[in-house]
Amino acid sequence: MGLLDQFTDILGRYSGGTGAPASEDALQHYQQVASQAPPSVLSEAIGSIFRTPETGTFGANVSSMFGRSDPNQRAGILNTLLASGGSGILSKLGLAPTTQVSPQQAQQVSPEAVEAAANHAQSQDPSIVDRASEYYAQHPQLVQALGAGAALIALQHFSKR
Repeated sequence: MGLLDQFTDILGRYSGGTGAPASEDALQHYQQVASQAPPSVLSEAIGSIFRTPETGTFGANVSSMFGRSDPNQRAGILNTLLASGGSGILSKLGLAPTTQVSPQQAQQVSPEAVEAAANHAQSQDPSIVDRASEYYAQHPQLVQALGAGAALIALQHFSKR
């Protein structure tokens, strides 16, 4: 069975096809598909996770992924939030005025502060969800921090594409 056949089989299960997979399989299937998906499709799938009430708030999702990120990834998402939320983000994060958050500074920020900052950024600029999705499409392994439910949502999105 070729790679395309494998993905067709996996995604068919999530689009209402035969053999509905166990939720514990969703994380593995997500990784298989995400590793081959075009960045734009992956970004859309992550955006659908962020917009689905079943996975929690945007801030809670970003906070969970932040908690599993390395220092560079942490700085990257904080700088993405900073670009949307302005100085209000810095106060939520407890950081001194800056235009760029370094990996060292990012290590000092708690996931709880990131949740508040992400929710603030979303209230200031709803398109932050799209930019955060694009950022996390570059780091698809972090979606696993959101659990099998989020992986199922992403796989359902992939199957519709």
